[in-house]
Amino acid sequence: MKSNISPKDEIIAKARKTLDKDIVAFIDECMKKEYPNSYLIAILHKVQEKYSYLSMENLQAIAYLMDIPSSKISGVASFYHYFSLKPKGKYVISVCMGTACFVKGAEKVINKLKEELNIALGATTEDKMFTLLETRCLGMCAMAPVLKIGDDIYSKVEPKQIPKILKKYKSN
Repeated sequence: MKSNISPKDEIIAKARKTLDKDIVAFIDECMKKEYPNSYLIAILHKVQEKYSYLSMENLQAIAYLMDIPSSKISGVASFYHYFSLKPKGKYVISVCMGTACFVKGAEKVINKLKEELNIALGATTEDKMFTLLETRCLGMCAMAPVLKIGDDIYSKVEPKQIPKILKKYKSN
């Protein structure tokens, strides 16, 4: 007996199983709006918030559910710096490299973090606990150098403080 389900319907059903049900529901709501494609960035944010990055599998699922070419989805995801196409650690460490922080020793802080975590800038530890990034000005120039771990801000950071700071997160 032949199935009445079209290949496109099978693909869409698979896409629905790929993403979290709340994200699928959000996409469904967006698709009912007058300009559904205008919600793409909001959808990408929700997916990244849930999974910590945008996998190719998830981008493809979004493309099917929104009926948008996957190249357009990938283009938007790779254009904006706040989207990550690589998995990130549980804790993202961002070191400010604005002028004040740089002058006050941010590079030494980064070097100590690289040494302690045994990773390069932009990489994630093998245990997926930490990702090390540099960022532009965090707006706390008077307290330079500054680093951010998740929602926590550390100011006037010295390289010798790094092991103690990391210990707090390693024990979680």
